[in-house]
Amino acid sequence: MSEELATVSEPAADATAAVAPAAAIATILFVDDEPSILSALRRLFRPQGYKVLMAEGGAAGLALLELESVDLVVSDMRMPEMDGVQFLEQVRQRWPAVVRVMLTGYADISSTIGAINRGEIHRYIAKPWDDQDILLSVSDGLTRSRLERENRQLVQLTQEQNLQLQSVNGQLNEANTQLQEVNGQLQTANQQLHGVNEELELRVKARTQELEASNGQLADANVQLGAANAQMEKANQQLNAANLQLEENFALSISVFAGLLELRDGSVAGHGHRVATLARRMAEQMDLSAVEVTDIYNAGLLHEVGKIGLPDHLLQKTVSLMTGDEFEQYKLHPQHAQAALMPLGRLRQTAVIIRAQHERVDGKGFPDGLQGLELPLGAQIIQVAATFESLISGRLAEKVYSTEDAATAIREGLGTRQEAAVQEAFDTVLQEMAAEAGADMEVPSDQLKAGMVLSRPVLSPHGNVLLPAAFRFTPPVIKQVLDFEQRLGQPFSFFVKKPQDAKSASASKKPAQTAPVASAAA
Repeated sequence: MSEELATVSEPAADATAAVAPAAAIATILFVDDEPSILSALRRLFRPQGYKVLMAEGGAAGLALLELESVDLVVSDMRMPEMDGVQFLEQVRQRWPAVVRVMLTGYADISSTIGAINRGEIHRYIAKPWDDQDILLSVSDGLTRSRLERENRQLVQLTQEQNLQLQSVNGQLNEANTQLQEVNGQLQTANQQLHGVNEELELRVKARTQELEASNGQLADANVQLGAANAQMEKANQQLNAANLQLEENFALSISVFAGLLELRDGSVAGHGHRVATLARRMAEQMDLSAVEVTDIYNAGLLHEVGKIGLPDHLLQKTVSLMTGDEFEQYKLHPQHAQAALMPLGRLRQTAVIIRAQHERVDGKGFPDGLQGLELPLGAQIIQVAATFESLISGRLAEKVYSTEDAATAIREGLGTRQEAAVQEAFDTVLQEMAAEAGADMEVPSDQLKAGMVLSRPVLSPHGNVLLPAAFRFTPPVIKQVLDFEQRLGQPFSFFVKKPQDAKSASASKKPAQTAPVASAAA
């Protein structure tokens, strides 16, 4: 090969992703003289969140290692000019901490032995590889590298502590030696001055007074230390409160940002919040982690942020009526959204989900044509929630779908647009929402009456409960809600339980929760 090529592929394959790379992302270098193999490895590993480097030869790989911090190297065996054994041997000598993996399609025992002895490889993988096997092998190698690094740090820390202990022991030994010398001197003095008891008693008394003074000083120091600890505890509490406020402000900022697009003509008010709420309930139904639920909820709020750059006439146009050129322009909005959000470290995973919101499990989506395990679960959830809300609001097709027709249209995408687990969560949440809709009613704040009972909790933008379900409204709380609504200039509405007839109400009467007035003002 006359020229070797070295390339770098960031996670999510977007140029803006390099604005603020995450320190925790592992870097993998693939070295192979076949571009098709490198492309296949890049497609396999990029969705896993790794930073991918590629080199079409050993020399290019060594050049990349000079410039980049690499955690793991996967090298082909048979390459011109420098084979895999020679390359991995140099990697071992110059960068011993880098995990080394051999990838080859030839069952060459001598080459394998050379790679093990000279390159000290971690794993040997044969072509063609199994995707799960190579993913697990790389993950195992990275885990092993991290554990070895942590072990070295622990050993270093232990050695430093041992040196400190040795120093302390040396000081104690010196102190013991000095004490022994003092004892010897005292014994000598006692022997020599046996008759001078009175003078000795005076000296002991003076020494005792000195010790008592030292003890008093120590007690004062302990009191000062206690006061300092109390101040530190208070400072920690203030810091925690400030962090909580920052979290709330961040969540509120996301909510406000999500409403920017709805100020444009053609947008449906509250669409982002409805998509986010439906997506969050689906994620919770699937028992996803709290972090994943938050990322999916934020993606629901911000899934149309990329449309801010679209012209007004395109925002006002139903997707099914767009021309080919218009639809091509429309298809860029997930990438624009990711480019806008990637610099915010807290929203990186949210940006990945938004980019993939129009992908399909059958690989026929856009912009990247992801399929199967490449497609994030959160993106499937957002796709289902956004499609459902768009169908029932008339944003996706020429007609406005009923809830039943929209649910049927969603189910037609099973196996092509979303997997079975996502469909099952959607069906379950839809049934719960239907039951809730039959048991409560939405009341604007100016129609609230004392004694009305909340059927659904009132949440802050961050998801914290402001008023719990079963909370019974009182006149002071209603007044605070109206005052707060007037200050913001934005109307509020609440879901309350429908009134029951006297017989059923007496049979199912339960004490409703009440809360201090300050809770409503929160």
